[in-house]
Amino acid sequence: MSSLRRTAPLVLAGAFGTSGIVHLVRPSSFDAIMPRLVPARLHRALIYASGAVELACAAGLVRSDRWASPLSIAVLVGVFPANVQMALDAGTGRNPGIADSPVLAWGRLPLQAAMIWAARQDRSRAEAGR
Repeated sequence: MSSLRRTAPLVLAGAFGTSGIVHLVRPSSFDAIMPRLVPARLHRALIYASGAVELACAAGLVRSDRWASPLSIAVLVGVFPANVQMALDAGTGRNPGIADSPVLAWGRLPLQAAMIWAARQDRSRAEAGR
């Protein structure tokens, strides 16, 4: 297995770990990107829940647990609408700080595909370790 395929899940675990901590410590950072179709009363609960699941995924990816790859992919698919909302709002002043940059916001969308690829590599790592 190539070095990139072995390393990718660990890089994704680092991203999930960092993002998960921010979700729990500074949930307000994610308020602006919540899709407007989601009722406001659910925003904070969903932000906390996604942060907790991201931390679980990070731990599972580091350990190559069998469930980590499919759960990581599900999380990435589940948060995609928030990334789309961020891109749609980019440049309007609704997103805080550098997240308001259209280049950053739209550039983030294809990154989801790379992150899903990284999550899939964890399954290969887990199967190679059996």
